[in-house]
Amino acid sequence: MVNIVLFGKPGAGKGTQAEFLKGKYNLTHLSTGDIFRFNIKNDTALGRWAKTYIDKGDLVPDEVTIKMLEDAVDNSHGTSGFLFDGFPRTIAQAEALDTFLESKGWKVTATIALEADDEILVQRLLERGKTSGRADDQDEEKIRNRYQEYNEKTAPLMDFYAQQHKFYPVDGIGSIAEITERLSNVIDTL
Repeated sequence: MVNIVLFGKPGAGKGTQAEFLKGKYNLTHLSTGDIFRFNIKNDTALGRWAKTYIDKGDLVPDEVTIKMLEDAVDNSHGTSGFLFDGFPRTIAQAEALDTFLESKGWKVTATIALEADDEILVQRLLERGKTSGRADDQDEEKIRNRYQEYNEKTAPLMDFYAQQHKFYPVDGIGSIAEITERLSNVIDTL
């Protein structure tokens, strides 16, 4: 099993790259945002539980997020591994992910960070905001706030994985094909 945690600020291209990587390596792409939306839309018990927090404007507790992720992994068949996108976001979540994967005899193989200059990413998101309909992609102040939050919360995770020799930074600027090739070069050496 190849299990990869994909990091990157909003607009870095995680979703775009995940589409290529999942096909090339037979990985299941697990985006926490997609998992939340699926559970809420399908009115699952976990979706209803998460919605009680979301409706109050609170963060969904780790135990709910982790349970949704575990269910998604357990319901994925015929895969060579997983591409985790948007999870983990904290050391506690990383430790919970390790515990869950170890219970299956697996581990996080690598964490890969798509790195890009904030100014380039802000412009990407503002462009995306013109067609995405996402309010958080149309307000530069909100975008910069998301980056600040990413820097504060993700830096400790990068150190956590670097200490395990599982952290790989990848230049996220260039054509989609160039970035896919850089990511593939890392994955092919794992």
